[in-house]
Amino acid sequence: MMRAQLATWGTQLLVAVRVLLAIVVLAGLLYPLGMTAVAHLPGLRHQAQGSPLQGPGGTEIGSTLIGQAFTDSQGAALPQYFRPRPSRAGAGYDPTASGASNLGPENVIDTPAGPSLLTQVCSRSKAVGDLEHVDGSRPYCTADGVGAVLGLYYTGGTSGTVTKAVSLNQPCPAEPFLMVYQGVPVVCAEPGKDYSGAVTVPVRGDALARPVVPPDAVTASGSGLDPQISPAYARLQIPRIARERHTSEAAIRRLVDEYTSGRSLGILGEPTVNVLQLNLALDRTHPKRGT
Repeated sequence: MMRAQLATWGTQLLVAVRVLLAIVVLAGLLYPLGMTAVAHLPGLRHQAQGSPLQGPGGTEIGSTLIGQAFTDSQGAALPQYFRPRPSRAGAGYDPTASGASNLGPENVIDTPAGPSLLTQVCSRSKAVGDLEHVDGSRPYCTADGVGAVLGLYYTGGTSGTVTKAVSLNQPCPAEPFLMVYQGVPVVCAEPGKDYSGAVTVPVRGDALARPVVPPDAVTASGSGLDPQISPAYARLQIPRIARERHTSEAAIRRLVDEYTSGRSLGILGEPTVNVLQLNLALDRTHPKRGT
C-alpha cells in the first residue's frame, strides 16, 4: 500500500513539474517574446521604445510621455520656454518618484511641515500672474499668495458671537488680509501657537469666479509626470515667449495651434499641448537671439 501511495505521489509530482515548466515557457518566455515582436511592428516601434524625442544632432532628450522642467543650472525657470504644469514627483518630473502630494480640498491650513494645498495653489497662481503680467488672484486666496482662512472663536464654542478672529496662514508680523470680521478685528497668527480650537472659515474674497490663471498652471497631476498643459495655459504664455524670442505673438500662436492635440477619439478628455514638443519646435523655428 505504501508503494502505491509513493507511486501516486510521484506521478502527481511529475505532472506538477510538467505544468510548472509549461507555464514558465509559455508565460515567461513565449508570451514576452511574442509581445516584444508585436511591439516592434511598423507603427508601434516608437511607442514601444518609450516615445523618445530627438534634439539637435539626433540625441535623445526626453519622451513625449514625460514632462520636463525647463530650468537653468540653478533651478530657475528659463523665460524663453513654455512652462509645464507643476510636478510633485521627486524634484520634479522624476519617473522614479512618480506621485502627488495626496493633499485634498480640506487641506487649507499651513503647518510647520509645509504649506497647505490651498496655499500652494494661491502662491503658484500669484507667481504665474506676476510672470505673465496678468491677474493672478483666485477665490479663497490672499493678495500675498496664501490661503485666505480665518480661525474664529465663538462665545458658544462653535456658534454664537465671534470673540476673536485670526488669519491662520499669515504669521505675525504680517498684516491680515482682512481687517475686520463681523465687527471683530482680525489679527495675524502667532508663530507656534495652537489654533486647533478655532473654527476654520475660508473667505472667498472678491476674485473672479473664473480666474485668469488656469487650473493646470497651479495644480500638479496625480502622477507628477504629465507632459501636457491646456491650450489656455499655453495661450497665457504667448506674450512672454514672443518677447523673449523677439518675434510676433501671431507666430507663436500658430505654433501653439500646430502642437495642440484634440480629444482622444474625438470625445475623451480635453485638448492638450505637449510642452516638450512645443519647446523643441520653438528652438527650431524661433531660436532665442542675444539681447
